Amino acid sequence: MTEPVNLVRLTGRVSSAPETRRLPSGDEVVSFRLVVQRSPAMRRRSKQLVDTIDCTAWTAAARRLVARLDPGVEVEVEGELHRRFFRAGSGSASRVDVDVRRCRRVSG
Repeated sequence: MTEPVNLVRLTGRVSSAPETRRLPSGDEVVSFRLVVQRSPAMRRRSKQLVDTIDCTAWTAAARRLVARLDPGVEVEVEGELHRRFFRAGSGSASRVDVDVRRCRRVSG
């Protein structure tokens, strides 16, 4: 039996400049959005042609890589899919993002 694996590899364009934030815990994180084109089969079944994926770099090495990305550049991102919970208004909410381990420029 194979071990469960949480590994995501996406190729797309950086939608805007990465944002560096310091969290209340003192941790620093760099976030950006990746615009990924859907497969031809999915585009035939849906009017939505792309997905916008939130990506977050937590480690120092990953933060250095993604902090220098320019909007519009095409990159390949590898990491794990995580669901994050947070307080929003009067309740709680969650979002799914990619915890970036590796990032490399494909073009641009």
